[in-house]
Amino acid sequence: MLEPAYQADVVVVGAGVAGLSAAHRLTSAGVTTAVLESAPWVGGRMSTEKVDGFRLDRIGQLLSTAYPELALTPGLDALVLRPFAPGVLLHSDGRHHRAGAPSGAGSARGALNAVRALASAPRPGALPRPRTGGSAPVRAGAPLGSAVDQARLGAALSRLAATPAERLLRRPELPAARALAARGLPARTIDGFLRPLLAALLCDPELTTSSRCADLALRAFAAGRLSLPEGGAEVLPELLARTLPQGSVHTGVRVTSVSTTSVTTAEHGEFRCRAVLVATDARTAAELLPGLRVPDFHPVTVVHHTTDEPPQTGASLLLDADRGGPVAHTTVVSRVDPSRAPGGRALISSTVLGTPPPGVDAAVRMHLSRLYGTSTARWETLAVHHTAEAVPAMRAPHDLRRTVRLLAGLYVCGDHRDTSTVQGALHSAHRAAAAIVSDLTAAGSLHAADPLPTPRQEQAAA
Repeated sequence: MLEPAYQADVVVVGAGVAGLSAAHRLTSAGVTTAVLESAPWVGGRMSTEKVDGFRLDRIGQLLSTAYPELALTPGLDALVLRPFAPGVLLHSDGRHHRAGAPSGAGSARGALNAVRALASAPRPGALPRPRTGGSAPVRAGAPLGSAVDQARLGAALSRLAATPAERLLRRPELPAARALAARGLPARTIDGFLRPLLAALLCDPELTTSSRCADLALRAFAAGRLSLPEGGAEVLPELLARTLPQGSVHTGVRVTSVSTTSVTTAEHGEFRCRAVLVATDARTAAELLPGLRVPDFHPVTVVHHTTDEPPQTGASLLLDADRGGPVAHTTVVSRVDPSRAPGGRALISSTVLGTPPPGVDAAVRMHLSRLYGTSTARWETLAVHHTAEAVPAMRAPHDLRRTVRLLAGLYVCGDHRDTSTVQGALHSAHRAAAAIVSDLTAAGSLHAADPLPTPRQEQAAA
């Protein structure tokens, strides 16, 4: 299939989840592929540091069991997702409150009944009241307003879960904060639940994100369960790299320029090919592809602590509805995924959005003491990871389907081309691989390639 002058049909620049998943789709379609990565490891921002038996994510993006691309991407069959407890745990007025999409609600009426039940009785799986020295008491639904307000929220989430993605993409677009206010939900429901939830999902505490992106995030929350990959964020790219043909991935190779038929590297000369896919972060992509827009970014700081006396919050994602400190959300990660901490120790990971305050660890400890209702004086700090360009901003107006085909032979993918989530990165790779196979097949460069999903199937997977 290859002429001797070519090392591969396609060279993929970047071994993050977008580049690796695109390589899988290309390989499955009969396209020989080489992946070049400048770092000594794969994964990009989805990396995990190992410290004394702990596995510490640098950014810790939340996944959802409702992300279609996690099931559609070749190579992820062995991925294990560890779900959080249903819904989220809100800290408000010194108490914990369980809130979330009603499970099994098949209609607005079902959602109404489910949320009314939530207001009057403990949910299945609700947290037990702590024993002496434990966390703040748990109540159901209090920050969400009255029972009627809670029912309206439940019905809205139920409708979102059942709405096709392409219909959400046709909605009028506003900044997320303005869109929520315009939809008739009470301010208490927005500020007490939706704002802290969306801040955690989008890494955007001010909710300047496009309302369409926010709707997709809420849809995934309502339709599935928030989760973490077992073993750490790095497991996802490592699975993809391990299941590619041997010799496909080359780390420690720095690409200095690209064209439609070759890639030039600093240490290894020129790689000849029939097409190039740039699958790096947005800033690196713009350096290789002059004229490509560099978005703004949301900074993220993750602070990891350990203790032998963990808070009594179970496997819950705890959000601060009061916005009373630097921590946007926190969790006892070892309760969600026991493989991330050695026996007898608890791992607590907390996320600060935006510019971290001076003395971030001390400020986080003080805030965590209030959030968990327990002393943090004896907690040990394992790591503080600050990533200035952690998540591309998706401010309105935002094109959720930015072109992945720059011209025949030159393509780009990544979370900056779609939505700035793992789902968005994987879906942009899906689109790019389909465009490459279509172009190579039309040019007669491929003799027998299995067809990739059609654009209609791609939209259904969004």
